[in-house]
Amino acid sequence: MSRPPASTEALLLRRAAWRLGLQIGLSVAAIVVLLSGLAVFMVLRSQQSAGTALLQQAASQADDVQDPPAGVWLSIQGPRGLSTTTGAPAILPDRAALATVAQTGVARTDEVHGNGATYQLYTAQRNTETVQAAMDLRSNNDERERLLAAMLVSGGLGLVLAVGLGVWLGRRAVAPLATALGMQRRFVADASHELRTPLTLLSTRAQVLRRHLQRGAPAERLTAEVDGVVADAGNLTDILEDLLLAADVRADGLTATIDLVELAAHAAAAGTPAAAERGVLLKARPTTPKLLVRGTRGGLLRAVTALVDNAVAHAQSSVTITTRQDGGSGVVEVADDGAGIDPAVLPGLFERFSSTRRETASPRRHYGIGLALVSEIAGRHGGHVTAGTAPGGGALLTLTLPLAARGSQEIPSRTADPGQ
Repeated sequence: MSRPPASTEALLLRRAAWRLGLQIGLSVAAIVVLLSGLAVFMVLRSQQSAGTALLQQAASQADDVQDPPAGVWLSIQGPRGLSTTTGAPAILPDRAALATVAQTGVARTDEVHGNGATYQLYTAQRNTETVQAAMDLRSNNDERERLLAAMLVSGGLGLVLAVGLGVWLGRRAVAPLATALGMQRRFVADASHELRTPLTLLSTRAQVLRRHLQRGAPAERLTAEVDGVVADAGNLTDILEDLLLAADVRADGLTATIDLVELAAHAAAAGTPAAAERGVLLKARPTTPKLLVRGTRGGLLRAVTALVDNAVAHAQSSVTITTRQDGGSGVVEVADDGAGIDPAVLPGLFERFSSTRRETASPRRHYGIGLALVSEIAGRHGGHVTAGTAPGGGALLTLTLPLAARGSQEIPSRTADPGQ
């Protein structure tokens, strides 16, 4: 089974979010490694400088080898021989360094290794004596290892947090793109579906008009058919404008006061030629003179037209559009005498791309995106749409909308209803 477009888009957007998150995480990791390396370098330089300063001070101020600073051993080579601090490691002093400095008079710093440790030495000439100060670097090395371990742990944790934060930011960054892609896909799907019905009605009426011309129908009949073509073209424009309005997140949509009775009559008249082609009698049955609601004419017209189109497609011989008032709501009921609604389809009847509509194997009636659009239009106008069984056993689809406040002015249609 092929993946639905929405799932494909969601997968691509998730991958994009992860890629963006990983890129952010790796960038942060590179920065952390660079800063950590710089910090370790500065610490090592600081330790080395501090150690050298301590050894220089000890060598310059030492009167003898018996009272050096803590952690320092002294060795003095002079006329009376070599003396070393009691308890000094066996590797000390570095006699080669003492001899070299005694010959050249140039102070030097060295490192020697022994007894599992590393020692830093500073050897300098002082009058007739050569003084060597030494210190064990194990404490410095331990501190450096602790620093590296802490940086490794914090760097790893920072990397994980950076990747997580990057993924979160990536999802937030691609969310507008996902919304835009979703709106684009919905607009294309809505436009392809919603324009198909009025174009079919327009084509059918044009074919009827051509047959009347070929048969030499009277001018009054031709004029009525031409008016119908003009009205259907106007409906097409209204539907396109409503689709654009629905795709604009800045628009509130409820722009006019519409008469549901007039709208139902218009939909019935526009759908009559197509219904006649199928041998179906389509009639409007108003029970009240007017039912005023707030909304867009194009949106409500395509909602009612979609209900009528579905009914005509599944009817055996008749479709009835009833308009009535129910408390503070205006109701449009579209009933047909077809096979009724398949119970397997009913749970997802008003959902886009519902799995129950795709996967059911029943031979009875099915619905595409049309009723999902009707449900969305109804919701946008503060109403709802329901499905049930007509008195004769066919399907009954009911559109319920809140009535406009009293005193609202009806916005007339720009074209006369065809056939009236």
